[in-house]
Amino acid sequence: QVQLVESGGGLVQAGGSLRLSCAASGRTLSAYTVAWFRQVLGKEREFVAGIRWTSDTTQEADSVKGRFTISRDNAGTTVYLQMNSLKPEDTAVYYCAARSGSYLFTTPGGYDYWGQGTQVTVSS
Repeated sequence: QVQLVESGGGLVQAGGSLRLSCAASGRTLSAYTVAWFRQVLGKEREFVAGIRWTSDTTQEADSVKGRFTISRDNAGTTVYLQMNSLKPEDTAVYYCAARSGSYLFTTPGGYDYWGQGTQVTVSS
């Protein structure tokens, strides 16, 4: 069982930056694939970025490519989402998710473990 806790959300002006963290407890993430999703009230949860722990390969959604970067620590406990050049349309609740194995799903149904979410608000 993996427990995930997100942190780092907040209010920022357009063009600013935030770094989200996803901390795992219960076990390390070294055999997992971890992804960030975001959701606006009334809309479906959408894929933002993901990382395969064993190969350290990443994938980002087209909407954030070149602005957001996903990374991990070497201890196997934390995944980060560095968000630069933020836009008002990036405003959402951001969730961290994990699944055992190396396949990187871009749909929420592929993940077994979820954090509680952290709010990111970008003002214009």
